[in-house]
Amino acid sequence: MADVQYNEDSIKSLDWKEHIRLRPGMYIGKLGDGSAQDDGIYVLVKEVLDNSIDEHMMGHGKTINVKVTDRRVEVRDYGRGIPLGKVVDCVSKINTGGKYDSGAFQKSVGLNGVGTKAVNALSTYFKVQSFRDGETKVAEFKRGEIVNDEKVSKTSDRNGTLTIFEPDDTVFKHYHFIPEYLDNLLWNYAFLNAGLVINFNGKKYHSEKGLLDLLKRKTDEEALRYPIIHLKGKDIELALTHANQYGEEYYSFVNGQHTTQGGTHLAALREALVRTVREFYGKNFDAADVRASVVGAIAVRVQEPVFESQTKTKLGSQNVAPEGPTMRTFINDFLKTELDNYLHRNSQVAEALLKRIQQSERERKEIAGIKKLANERAKKANLHNKKLRDCRIHFDDKKGDEEIKEKTMIFITEGDSASGSITKSRDVQTQAVFSLRGKPFNCFGQTKKVVYENEEFNLLQHALNIEDGLEGLRYRKIVIATDADVDGMHIRLLLLTYFLQFFPELVRNNHVYILDTPLFRVRNKKETIYCYSDEERIAAIEKLGGKPEITRFKGLGEISPEEFGGFIGEDIRLDPVILQKDTKIKDLLRFYMGKNTPQRQEFIIDKLRIEKDVVKDGEVEVAAS
Repeated sequence: MADVQYNEDSIKSLDWKEHIRLRPGMYIGKLGDGSAQDDGIYVLVKEVLDNSIDEHMMGHGKTINVKVTDRRVEVRDYGRGIPLGKVVDCVSKINTGGKYDSGAFQKSVGLNGVGTKAVNALSTYFKVQSFRDGETKVAEFKRGEIVNDEKVSKTSDRNGTLTIFEPDDTVFKHYHFIPEYLDNLLWNYAFLNAGLVINFNGKKYHSEKGLLDLLKRKTDEEALRYPIIHLKGKDIELALTHANQYGEEYYSFVNGQHTTQGGTHLAALREALVRTVREFYGKNFDAADVRASVVGAIAVRVQEPVFESQTKTKLGSQNVAPEGPTMRTFINDFLKTELDNYLHRNSQVAEALLKRIQQSERERKEIAGIKKLANERAKKANLHNKKLRDCRIHFDDKKGDEEIKEKTMIFITEGDSASGSITKSRDVQTQAVFSLRGKPFNCFGQTKKVVYENEEFNLLQHALNIEDGLEGLRYRKIVIATDADVDGMHIRLLLLTYFLQFFPELVRNNHVYILDTPLFRVRNKKETIYCYSDEERIAAIEKLGGKPEITRFKGLGEISPEEFGGFIGEDIRLDPVILQKDTKIKDLLRFYMGKNTPQRQEFIIDKLRIEKDVVKDGEVEVAAS
């Protein structure tokens, strides 16, 4: 090994913007292209919005206007406006901001003064304008470098702050905003700030009943076992119910921040719920039976919160305030009093809750024997050598590099040729491959017993490590990789039915994706272009001119491992599986996977496209009939 010199020249000092651009993951988490809900471009939007929300929380400004186009984000609030003499410093000097004055921002979302600086450094264009008491100040930046520092001038505009930015496409490659993700982000802000009005691209977001409105939006009220319980106290709000689904589903928030990975407050809620229910009914229920099928939302206000990362997705605070009670004590005391009182006052709800717990108990006992046999079968199948080509890096919640953890994914594919190509071309550190044998079983309408009786489902469940919930999920992304033909589409539907029927939280928490692979390769002697649609194919032919060679990929197995490496590397294209607000899972699965109905037959006939490859004059023509 060559001798590496370590001297004065080895010590480097980076200014704030250089450090953010060199290590963006430290400030905004993963980068991504916008296909995941926690990709960096959404964190940028959130960092700007958080400042406006904090102004609202302090009693200044009831309206926020947001506009998002393909490449630009604009946020205008009507708070107090940044003090004019500090406009430039607040967006370009680390550790500069009003939130260090705990008297002004006791329980704000962000306390470290980094957020807008990261947005500034990671944008090709960044503008901040403050309106304050008849005067205004404008500053404009490019990748953190100030390019326009205007003097204070007169204005007739209302007090507040305008922020405009365009994410840097050299950092966020091929990025695009997915409307459903922005919609979800803004609704969460509305639910957590009763009375606030957010206007986004012509749509109004407003809530009066907070987390009760949130759960109504997230659930199918017809499937609930009892009306949503809504409880509020000082610095805490809770909404809770049980539905007809498998698994647990929670939405947790701290100081208005959506903690997608939970944390100490969510752990305390799950623990306190079991304790309170046991004491109310005087029965030592199994914790899994109490929490099975629960749907809940909790929001707490914490003084000087400690998060486990800059993106604030997991709360680490053990106490609700530096000198206050522990999180466990605070939440347990709240449920012990308020939930217990509610159940005593609402006997019908208490009876329905008891029946749901007893049903979960029966279901658990029914599958206990077959579950044990299935687990033994999984071990004998030598899962990690036969069905699963695992990646080398795995983590738990307490350790590991979060940036690498976010890159872990598992490809679910069918057939030896397809799985072989992916296995040979994958990144063995972070990408795993699970190979299906034939088409999966249509599990629509089945109970969870089928997960253990069916070998493919049982082995897949073990590979993902989701038998006891998402806490043990071994991969950040579950990628369905099938051919873009009728059989491939059918396999996708069967797998999605499996996830939605038994593990819907995987979809709701943005873990399930469809791999987008090219349909065509268009090339001449100088250049090769891969096309993901017929429109891209036509554009590629026009670009290359002449009569380029055109290949239509009919299946994943036809793509060589060398080529496949380019499709599942940094430029991987993934389509997230997103449930719309009004999507009812049971109705959705019944339509696509249930028995044929006239409506379903009409849909199939209307949508059916039989593609035929017709080679003519050196081109591939796609004919539909």
